[in-house]
Amino acid sequence: MFEWLGENWWALWLTVFLAFAVVEMLTLDLFFIMLGGGALAGLIADFAGADFWLQIVIFSVVSLLMIAFVRPVALKHLHKGPAEQRTNIDRLIGQPALVIEAVTGTSGLVKIGGDVWSARSTAGVLDAGATVQVTRIDGATAVVASPAENSPR
Repeated sequence: MFEWLGENWWALWLTVFLAFAVVEMLTLDLFFIMLGGGALAGLIADFAGADFWLQIVIFSVVSLLMIAFVRPVALKHLHKGPAEQRTNIDRLIGQPALVIEAVTGTSGLVKIGGDVWSARSTAGVLDAGATVQVTRIDGATAVVASPAENSPR
């Protein structure tokens, strides 16, 4: 068996790539797929006739380059999207809210899109009936500010 493996390193590189691909499907971290790219580079180096030590060097260099340069760009594009594709609490940020019960720096209630949220103000007291804007969500509390506070100066 070891004789065959010594003559067919491509099988090892293919197995390593498939293992990294399966782990990536379980973690969804875009880390193991970069290592899988390095394994594919090792596979190509084997087909090109490179010695095994060179294949390992190529695997290492390609993996490190992909982790350093490709992964950050891929993660940036993965987490970026139009507002209509945002989900859950990310969608609430920037939305208008109606103050139901006066909002202070520590307590209050607002209505955001039909749901009542506990809220706190970033500055001052916001009276009932005022329209405010959600600046962030902190746990189960909406942090709000008057629209004048959020306007660019």
